[in-house]
Amino acid sequence: MSETNAPPPPPAGTTAASIPHEGHFAAVVHSWQQWWRTSVTSTVDQAAVIEKRREDCDTSARYLFLTAMSGGIAILGLLLSSPAVVIGAMLLSPLMGPIMGLGFALAIGDYRWLRQSAKSLIYGSVLAVFLCALIVFLSPIQTVTSEIASRTQPNLFDLLVALFSALAGAYAMIRGREGTIVGVAIATALMPPLAVVGFGLATLNWTVFQGALLLFITNLITIALTAMVMARIYGFRTELSQRQTHLQNLIVVLVFIALAIPLGYSLIQIGKQANGERLVRGELQDLFDNNSRLSQVDIDWRTEPVSIDATVLTPKLEADAESKGKRALTRILGQDVDLKLTQYKVGTGAQAAEAAQLAAAEAKKRQAELVKVDELTRELALVAGVSSKDVIVDRENNRALVRAKALPGATLATYHTLETRIAAGVPTWQVQILPPPGGALPAIAFMTDGDNKGQPTEAGRRALAQVAWAAQRSGMTVALRGGTEGERETAAAILADSNVTPKLEPGGPQMTVHWVTNASEP
Repeated sequence: MSETNAPPPPPAGTTAASIPHEGHFAAVVHSWQQWWRTSVTSTVDQAAVIEKRREDCDTSARYLFLTAMSGGIAILGLLLSSPAVVIGAMLLSPLMGPIMGLGFALAIGDYRWLRQSAKSLIYGSVLAVFLCALIVFLSPIQTVTSEIASRTQPNLFDLLVALFSALAGAYAMIRGREGTIVGVAIATALMPPLAVVGFGLATLNWTVFQGALLLFITNLITIALTAMVMARIYGFRTELSQRQTHLQNLIVVLVFIALAIPLGYSLIQIGKQANGERLVRGELQDLFDNNSRLSQVDIDWRTEPVSIDATVLTPKLEADAESKGKRALTRILGQDVDLKLTQYKVGTGAQAAEAAQLAAAEAKKRQAELVKVDELTRELALVAGVSSKDVIVDRENNRALVRAKALPGATLATYHTLETRIAAGVPTWQVQILPPPGGALPAIAFMTDGDNKGQPTEAGRRALAQVAWAAQRSGMTVALRGGTEGERETAAAILADSNVTPKLEPGGPQMTVHWVTNASEP
């Protein structure tokens, strides 16, 4: 019987008076407790669940390696403001194991397991923080990106996300539905806050450091305590006395309250800032006529006084707008304000202001595009082993091309993979890395028996894809040599799908591929 079934009615002859509780409500509660114990908790293999959770808490070389790699990927994704890379780090991170282990160890009163889980968590966290700090210290990019800033102001909503995610994760672990953990790992985001802690440490930015550390601790404690409560609900036995159990429950409630107070205060501050921004926009707009438009308003609430930088598009310049605005905003916000107001005169009428606003937005977009192109150029030059001036960039058609130098140990697969990886980061651009001329081409393996005899193996198909890519990039002709006639024709047909027409040459039993040069022409 699953958890969704209603509890069975009390056995015949059972009355509220015969149940060791008084009143109808107590009888219903007792009936539900009986049903939960017999139909739900009895179906949980507690020994198997505990054994699996213990395995996830070992301080093994695998655990430390994956934690380090996850931290490295996370900090790079944060520095590049790449959500996809950050999500990859979340999926790779093994920190959920020891945190859940803390909860289950608390539930059953196994303090040896509790110490092991805490040790694994501390070792992994310290390793990730210092590796991230080292990467940031050595990196030329040390700016607070949007991805970093979003993890420095935890609030009550972050606590609720961690709570609901932990409920789902603990349920999945207890009921054997481990696939849910992938979603929980993304939702709770344990590794990115640790990476931001490393960033704050490397840059000596204690505001970033403290905010990210609070977010990580919030997630950690919420997940561990929620896992403990869920394990208790599902009947995991404890060696503690009833009094000790009640003390644990009281501590859990107090910890949640202690976390909720600063996070709730943070949420209130964010709400005040949002309302303050609305008031600032309204007051600045009132300084000008109805045909004016606010193009940009940037507010830094952390400075003293509050820094406000605004741009207005208006058909009539107001000489004392900045001083009036400063006095009005100081009065409305109840704190000192440093206002910088830039006015641009545009044609009369609302349409002229809107057109100027669109032009300003388009100019900002073009500037961002130029920054992206510069980053793309540097990245292509780096992987190709050339200087930035050797990268050909066609901004009108969104194309970038570079001829790579022969790098030690680099194969066609290396250049192909680099091109694919860079192109994925700029999906609106056509990126091409031309491999060094005359590079070795891979051999093609075929099935030797079975129903697929004469067809390329998986490795053979990958090799053909690399050959097709190299032929397209270089513009040279390739020749298939060796193998049976049928194998050569099969490989040629696969290459033809990529608009590559190879020459076919008889040879040995193993099919090889080579470039066709003038010297090798028949």
